[in-house]
Amino acid sequence: MEALRREDPRRFGRFTVLARFQEAASAVQYVARDTATGEVAVITAARPALAAVPAFRRRFQAEARTAERLAGGWVAPLVDSAASASDDTADKAGAGGAADGQELLWTATEYVPALPLAEAIGIAGPLPERALRILGAGIAEILSRVHAGGAVLQGLAPGTVLLAEDGPRLTAFGPLGAAAAAEAKPGGQLSVRLGYLTPEQVEGKEVGAPSDLFVLGLLLAYAATGTTPFTEGPAEEAARRIAEAEPELDAVPEELRELIAGCLAKDPAERPTAGTVAAELALEGAAGLARGGWLPERLAAAVADQEARVRALEVPGEADAATPEDARPAEEPEDARPEDARPVDATDAVAVAPPGAPAEAPVTRTPVDPRAPAATTGPPVTAEAYGTGTTAPTTTEGYGTGSGDIGEDRGTTRFLNTGPKPPQSDRATTQLALPQEPQQPHEPPPAQPAASGAPAPGHHHTYGSPAPYPAALLPGSAGQGPGRSGNPGGGPIGGPRGTDGPQGGGPMVALPLPPAPTPPDGSATSRRALITIAAAAVGGLVVGGGAVAAIGGGESVAATDDKPAPKPRRTLPGRPPEPRWTYSHPASESSPLTTALWRDRLLVVTSESQASAVDLRTGKRVWQRADAAKGQAALAAGDLCFVASPTEFLWLAPEDGTVVHRVRYADGFTGLPNLQVGRLAGQSGPLIWFAGSHTVTVKAPKPKKGKKQAPDRQVVQAHFFAYDIVRRAEVWRTPVPAGRAPGTPVARVVAERSADLLVRQDAVTLTPAEVKAAKGKGIIRSFDRTTGKLQWAKQYGTAAPDAAVTGDEDGVLYAAVGTDLQSFEADTAKPLWRVAGTAGSVFGTPVVAGPFVHTSERSQQVGAVERETGRLVWRRSTEVPGIGNAPSLALSSSGKTLFASDATQVTAFAAADGERLWKFQDIGVADPKGATVSASYRTFTVGGSAVVQRDRSFYAFPVA
Repeated sequence: MEALRREDPRRFGRFTVLARFQEAASAVQYVARDTATGEVAVITAARPALAAVPAFRRRFQAEARTAERLAGGWVAPLVDSAASASDDTADKAGAGGAADGQELLWTATEYVPALPLAEAIGIAGPLPERALRILGAGIAEILSRVHAGGAVLQGLAPGTVLLAEDGPRLTAFGPLGAAAAAEAKPGGQLSVRLGYLTPEQVEGKEVGAPSDLFVLGLLLAYAATGTTPFTEGPAEEAARRIAEAEPELDAVPEELRELIAGCLAKDPAERPTAGTVAAELALEGAAGLARGGWLPERLAAAVADQEARVRALEVPGEADAATPEDARPAEEPEDARPEDARPVDATDAVAVAPPGAPAEAPVTRTPVDPRAPAATTGPPVTAEAYGTGTTAPTTTEGYGTGSGDIGEDRGTTRFLNTGPKPPQSDRATTQLALPQEPQQPHEPPPAQPAASGAPAPGHHHTYGSPAPYPAALLPGSAGQGPGRSGNPGGGPIGGPRGTDGPQGGGPMVALPLPPAPTPPDGSATSRRALITIAAAAVGGLVVGGGAVAAIGGGESVAATDDKPAPKPRRTLPGRPPEPRWTYSHPASESSPLTTALWRDRLLVVTSESQASAVDLRTGKRVWQRADAAKGQAALAAGDLCFVASPTEFLWLAPEDGTVVHRVRYADGFTGLPNLQVGRLAGQSGPLIWFAGSHTVTVKAPKPKKGKKQAPDRQVVQAHFFAYDIVRRAEVWRTPVPAGRAPGTPVARVVAERSADLLVRQDAVTLTPAEVKAAKGKGIIRSFDRTTGKLQWAKQYGTAAPDAAVTGDEDGVLYAAVGTDLQSFEADTAKPLWRVAGTAGSVFGTPVVAGPFVHTSERSQQVGAVERETGRLVWRRSTEVPGIGNAPSLALSSSGKTLFASDATQVTAFAAADGERLWKFQDIGVADPKGATVSASYRTFTVGGSAVVQRDRSFYAFPVA
């Protein structure tokens, strides 16, 4: 952490900047105070020179949106952002404008006291096994969510993973955030270098989800040993070692060795999935394993020290705006001012030659002998001596200019007692830096010339003491010191790299850019093409200006023909089974309104514009029907699919969606013209129940002599209906209170018995008079199942009108009363038993099955209670932090698996004993316009499948 420099912005929106926090290739981070709340936040501001590049802006915005979609758990939520700068404002930023931060690309996240993994290893050495498990499980849980949506993260590095008091944090959400170096190229191109290679990249293949697992394996090996598993041998053979050599894992704890070796498998198909890794490391979840603390004492103290120093920061005064005498850059030595400087060519970014070609080291101005020792104490040395391999910055004013090659500024003040960054290896081992060797003082070489041709300032440091542990860094970390990072998504990330020299970084990568708005017809081909220029390295690519990746606006499914999806592989405990298929609702259509399963054949999804049917065997959409837009339910009516639309009942052919029959509400019910039908209240076999209303004119009585005629009145009349969807005929109707205007009450069947139905009206449709008369209690009504006659209306204890309630066929109701769950005899309202809830929580709607009542609570507890006695059989947590809505529950068709779905995840439990089987999270849908997916998960079960929905994304899992 450093004092602010003269050119640093003092404000970003409502945030007042307090100090420089850390730097990375693509961004600078600041500690700031939220003027609205007084809380401390971390601002991640894109480097203006990079923000002027359209490709960079799109990537920055995409990674910020990914951070929003992943928020929660081990990802800190964004509290504000300005990640949508236009070309004009970006040009101003690139010219050094926007000193107040108003026209810059930036994001703000809550400040979480935490240490980058690289700094933690430098302080305390390798992590113990339990901490390794928590670290790996937490990151794997995030990767599982990312991969479930079909995406690849490419954001792992020792600087993008933080160690906080309660668990790990991930702070980079794409290759830009984890970039080792980023540079604006002529013609609007963006050159980005990652700090690592994977075997598939060495072979010139595209990265996928297994690539993230390979890097996770590298990260865990580094955390376990303080070094990297591919370090022996000449630097020019780095690519061969990555592609062919076996990792050295002897120092890894034996219990974890096999798992990490699996992550480092050469064949991507042989690597475990993220879910497997999370389950093997911590079956109870990272949060559960981390309870009671997880950091070694020295790291916990360092985190506390960081927090104290950050909290003590004050808003800089006017005097701070000017550079104090002791903070000004010192005169630069003559040997740090090369007389010539050349621009960095694209080919200078070569890290590895193509397979089979002779290795040629890229040209550097003054190569450093990797065998030459560097001083840990003694005379100052230049940045080159650290082995960063960077092109020296063109100015010490690291925010206003520069493309992402950063260095230490000796003219600034440090707040944290972490010391300057330790020396780093200058050997190029595909950017997996070697453990530092014993070094002796030596004469510093001349500084690397600046990419822009301007003189390069010297960066001199003297180390007061050697690093407490060899500062061997992993992917993306060469050149990283304690606390150095930054990323578009939010929190601190990994260290920078240069663009020149053998130690300059890993491969250049083609960044998958966010989709542009749908172009007019005829332009789709050119806009959806990914424009790339191959550099002279394996996997070396430069992102072209204006390039747009084809992320797809239409549906995407895993199965592409009519054959059933292949049988999923056997899974390990704790990880979800492989989905039989996935389906993404087209981005060109509005989000789904309702979802239902028709038998075991179709998933029917309705939106504002149409209804769609997806084959439950393959995940392929088979038809669309505009007539059924905004429909609800998808019920079996003989061989037809019944859907209730806002204006009519429809019977559709399941094969192609053709409308076979229709009954309009306006004229399909005798004596009830212009009938309005509300939400379906329930269904059993061929019968459905619903409430409906219509308006009648009541004639005013004849006035008395000499009085004016009163106007006629419009009165809403409501009925509760039973309807046979096979015979397409009304069974009965009975009058009910009309409810709150516009007059169509919403009812729900809470229990079906052989002789009657127990029905409750939705609280939001009750009139104020009805609420007052009920004295704050809910009312359940009994209707004769044969005739529809109202038999009685009762209240149960102090259960509120909107309290969760359900019943069974034996005449028992189960209702949330205060913080407890209570059962009652339905006919007498006599209390039977009570189950105490967790403090401050409320029960959700229970599910009755067999001998159990399955329960959920807002405290994220899920459990089972004996129906007869109320004895608590089991209670487990979903491990979702905090209190939200109670998870919704669903049972598999066999009754063996209980699913709890909430806004964060789906958790599967064994219904009999509560064993936590697995949990599932996705990343949501990458909306082209950047909308954040915040919809809750829903689970539907049929046959041997559970279909999980989150907004537009659907996953079909095999279940017991």
